[in-house]
Amino acid sequence: MIELKKELGLLQVFCLASGAMISSGLFILPGMAHARAGPAVIASYFLAALFALTGLLSQAELVSAMPKAGGTYFYVKRAMGPAMGSVDGLVTWFSLTLKSAFALVGMAAFTAYIIDLDVRLIALALCTVFIVLNLVGIKEAARVQVVLVVGLIAALTVYIVRGAPSVTVENLAPFNPYGPGAVLSTAGFVFVSYGGLLKVASVAEEVKDPGHVVPLGMILSLLVVGLLYVAVVFVTSGVMDDAKLNISITPISDGAAVFLGSKGRIILSIAAIFAFISTANAGIMAASRYPLALSRDRLLPGMLGRVNERFKTPHFSILATGIMMSVFLFFKLDILVKAASAVMILTYSFSCLSIIILRESGLQNYQPVFKSPLYPWVQIAGIAGSIFLLAGMGKTALTTAAAALFCGFFVYWVYGRIRSGREFALLHIIERITAKELTTRSLESELKEIIRERDDIVKDRFDHLIEKAIVMDVAGPLKAAEFFAMVADEMADRLGIEKAIMMKLLHDREKDSSTVLTPGLAIPHIVVHGEGRFEIMLARCREGVEFSESSPSIRAIFVLAGSRDERNFHLRALAGLAQIVQDSHFEERWIKAKGREGLRDLILLGKRRRHTT
Repeated sequence: MIELKKELGLLQVFCLASGAMISSGLFILPGMAHARAGPAVIASYFLAALFALTGLLSQAELVSAMPKAGGTYFYVKRAMGPAMGSVDGLVTWFSLTLKSAFALVGMAAFTAYIIDLDVRLIALALCTVFIVLNLVGIKEAARVQVVLVVGLIAALTVYIVRGAPSVTVENLAPFNPYGPGAVLSTAGFVFVSYGGLLKVASVAEEVKDPGHVVPLGMILSLLVVGLLYVAVVFVTSGVMDDAKLNISITPISDGAAVFLGSKGRIILSIAAIFAFISTANAGIMAASRYPLALSRDRLLPGMLGRVNERFKTPHFSILATGIMMSVFLFFKLDILVKAASAVMILTYSFSCLSIIILRESGLQNYQPVFKSPLYPWVQIAGIAGSIFLLAGMGKTALTTAAAALFCGFFVYWVYGRIRSGREFALLHIIERITAKELTTRSLESELKEIIRERDDIVKDRFDHLIEKAIVMDVAGPLKAAEFFAMVADEMADRLGIEKAIMMKLLHDREKDSSTVLTPGLAIPHIVVHGEGRFEIMLARCREGVEFSESSPSIRAIFVLAGSRDERNFHLRALAGLAQIVQDSHFEERWIKAKGREGLRDLILLGKRRRHTT
């Protein structure tokens, strides 16, 4: 399978998320939202940002654990199974494509200031340009995104600084004329403005050091854009009277005209067009990774999962996304906004629920680099908030959400149900409750490979030895002599020596100097006759091995045995194990590891210096 290229850094991640957010949600929606909530629309944008924060923290944890193409779909499927994964993947693809179409449709109000052409033709032409740009490569698309976003932030900063002195109290009073219900429902209406955060997760597989870079980029993006939204909406509400603002579909340009004149209107209109272009570019870039991921898991036709051999981009998935976006260009603006917001709210709640399931499943190889703080309260707040926002948005939003869910389940039932049957985390919770065997190690194995890819782990000789090493998992309690006899039974044949000789070597080594390193850990290591011989054994004794009166309960034991010519590697292996067990949680994880393969994975994924030469 052709792999996607890792070419994105922190700046590109920040600009992808920010550019996806700074568009129609800021340049068109404030007027429509002000008509619903009055000057309290400022609070609506702030509330929407707080709700987005709960989803962001969950998304950041998930993407740091599993930085794979497909974003939320990939996590939801591994947490709740292929049915819910299909629903999330398809509705998020639908939502991101809708939001991008919304951006292009929004250009209509701004191009009228500059050129007199059919705006839908312009939108289609731009859509085609960005399809081609994304086909050529994500690095090229990201470069364009950086230029656009830097310019947008600069223009909006000037708008805030120049506009703040012109704000009047009269325009902000009464602040909340329609009550708290209107503020809440308007928060749901403008939530689409923060949908760009979803787009970063979908391209995580193409980010360098994704475990650290993606969460940091998302957090920085929400902080910067959230502050820009609140400040820009405050200035706009403060410089325009209600009557004009409520009917404006170009509120920021109209606000600029108040304190910067006609030149200000034109400059902000051009900035808006660049914002819409950046959103469309980011939209195609991110949305196209969802059908790619669904196809990889055999939930959509395999053609959508193909990666172009020359450009390393998912060309069929990009084309399908572009075609869908072109169709949405002919939908009404209000419908696009409500549909996109409703589906994004659902997706954020799925992310919060996935965190709870993955953490409670006890999966050993679920190892996020970033962990959401205040678990599970942040996730519970996110799920509860999504219910309130959807309810406050009214019948249209609820109908759209229900229709999206139905379509996702329908596609899964018709196509994916008979093709995809991977293990998922919810089964591990059910297994623990019912004490029935419902799972294999397939999900743990997949997560292990994801960690290796995420952390750029290249296997060395030590890894290969651990992969074929004997692993003992016994109940105990045992005396040292009993344990050494079991070790000799398992290892002697591999080393080509007699069992009695190996037992004597182990006893003599322990008498010479204790191999106990901590109250719960020992690393017996011996030299055997011959050449080119080296073996490692991993052992867990749940009730402990008594090495001596002062070390009565050793539960983690690593036995190393090698010939004299392997002395250098012997020392290297000892050093590697020493680095792994230095983790303050190692002994706790060793006891909790699930079975022999869980013990093996704990060593394979341990933090140590690797020697690949």
